[in-house]
Amino acid sequence: MQSWQALRRELLDERSDNGVWKGQLSNSALATATAVSALAEYKRNSRKPCISEQRLSDLISRGTAWCLTRQNEDGGWGDTEVSHSNIATTMLVVSAIRLSGLKSNPIEFALERSGNYCRETTGTTPAQGSPTALVAALKRRYGADKTFAVPILANCAIAGLIPWKFVPSLPCEAALVPQGLFRFVNLPVVSYAIPALVAIGQAKFLAAPPFNPFAWLARRISIQSGLRLLLQMQPESGGYLEAIPLTSFVAMSLAHSGRADLQVTHQCIQFIVNSIRDHGSEGTWPIDTNLATWNTTLAINALAIDHTASDPESKSHLTDELLQWLLSCQYKTVHPFTGAAPGGWGWSDLSGAVPDADDTPGALLALRAWWNLSDLPADKRKQILQSAQAGIRWLLDLQNRDKGWPTFCRGWGRLPFDRSGSDITAHVLRSMNAWQRDLNDVALEKRIKTATVRGFQFIEKTQKSDGSWSPLWFGNQDRADEDNPLYGTAKVLFAWRDANKANSSAAQRAAHYLLAQQNGDGGWGGGPSRSSALPHFRSSDDPLRTSSLQETALVCEVLASIEAPAGRQSEWLAACQRGKFWLIDAVKRKEQHETWPIGFYFAKLWYYEKLYPLVFATSALRQLAANEINKSQLTNQCNGQEEVANGNWTSNRD
Repeated sequence: MQSWQALRRELLDERSDNGVWKGQLSNSALATATAVSALAEYKRNSRKPCISEQRLSDLISRGTAWCLTRQNEDGGWGDTEVSHSNIATTMLVVSAIRLSGLKSNPIEFALERSGNYCRETTGTTPAQGSPTALVAALKRRYGADKTFAVPILANCAIAGLIPWKFVPSLPCEAALVPQGLFRFVNLPVVSYAIPALVAIGQAKFLAAPPFNPFAWLARRISIQSGLRLLLQMQPESGGYLEAIPLTSFVAMSLAHSGRADLQVTHQCIQFIVNSIRDHGSEGTWPIDTNLATWNTTLAINALAIDHTASDPESKSHLTDELLQWLLSCQYKTVHPFTGAAPGGWGWSDLSGAVPDADDTPGALLALRAWWNLSDLPADKRKQILQSAQAGIRWLLDLQNRDKGWPTFCRGWGRLPFDRSGSDITAHVLRSMNAWQRDLNDVALEKRIKTATVRGFQFIEKTQKSDGSWSPLWFGNQDRADEDNPLYGTAKVLFAWRDANKANSSAAQRAAHYLLAQQNGDGGWGGGPSRSSALPHFRSSDDPLRTSSLQETALVCEVLASIEAPAGRQSEWLAACQRGKFWLIDAVKRKEQHETWPIGFYFAKLWYYEKLYPLVFATSALRQLAANEINKSQLTNQCNGQEEVANGNWTSNRD
């Protein structure tokens, strides 16, 4: 298929010099606002700044200018340039503008418009001195999870928009409990937010001490120990999780509470300064430095074909340099941030990444590409086997009591991003299935069999009544709950497929759900915002549900790779065919270059990644080009739209 070959070449061209796919995360108004706030508060309070005052002023001015040009028509701000306005990001941008100290007519006009947005959304504005409604709006957005709501309110308090009494207290002393006991402490933030818990908790304590004498004493005693913990957890880059927002919240809280000149604060600021993206006179920040490990494993798996074939081009990207890089990304020691045992992979090769149960399966599946090479040297085969064994053990030890897998830490089940997830569990099951017959370890294989049975029990238990699953880390901003059941259901179906259980009742219900969600234009996903923002992609058949390449590719790939249920072959094949035509047309329109928010990062924090559309489309068209659907049957069902030539699919659209 010409489209598959074109995408394959394009994806290979996205590699850096060492063969790694670094990608590029979206510019973020949320990250930019927090960075500006941190730099402004640091500039105001540091007596010995690690960055010149002129440089700080320049960065603050450029970041503020970028935010002003990205204000939405309704007066609010969204997380990316194509995101809906939300109260959280709007409050953060307003706080950043106030802290910047900059004044101009455009700034005053932007603040006036943002006030109108806040008033229409919550009934009040910070300037009116009645922040109760704003606090309530954040609570509605984040629920019981204080991971992001409290930092936003703290940022507003630092900017003087609300009194500190409206910022909930965080038990910063609880962070001094040994990491192995965190699951029993019932912390109000998720596992990766411990630095924010400490820095913001201390800032709140110093600004508005609690009346409870025991809480006051515990927090006073824990201050120095908490600061040592912040320094201990800080990675070499200076950025916690390589994340601009988290690092900025820590920096602004320390600077505001009189600790601007601590080593940990200087290192946070240096990370923020090093992370800016230049846009001429403007500057902006992404939410994280990069997803190099995640993107690379996605790309390797998208390009996966029969690597035992003699065609050298099909395996040219599987270099020894890339293999050694991927192996080097595996953690060999206990991680200082989460206390995670050795064996896992994080999303990046940078020092701030943390091992997790989504990137680790991705790496394990990517290592299979080298393992399948018929000419792989024995020493490399041994290296890969040892790495795979360690990765599988790490995943097995992470399985929760509810039989599913969480993202980072076992046993943290109370808050959204620490609970077990169906998409993550499915990814883990796929990686274990790929390796279980080649591990040369009977005890390990036995553990895999037991964990696999339990994992599928979790998946069946969490399936919704309509046959779908919702993922943890990906969403659709046009859905009422901002979830993305297309992504989640497709990811779970891949696990059923790999385990040869695609004919199970749960898998069939899931497939029927996906079929029922196909849009009038033949694709899947999308929504009104996409239709209005990208009018050249609007479908005349379905003008308000413009399909998304990312979601269409995922659904097409999984449906084309499993057998149609008895009695529904015609419907199944027709849906796959229409999806394939939509993908081919999308590639002709160069839609693989049109990024769209799909990431659900932190607590309702949107991002997009430059490589996602290209990687997902490449993987789907690879599957469509190599699938085993009976070609003659397909020709009959589709009234001759599809021709079979030389064993490949060709169409009047390709």
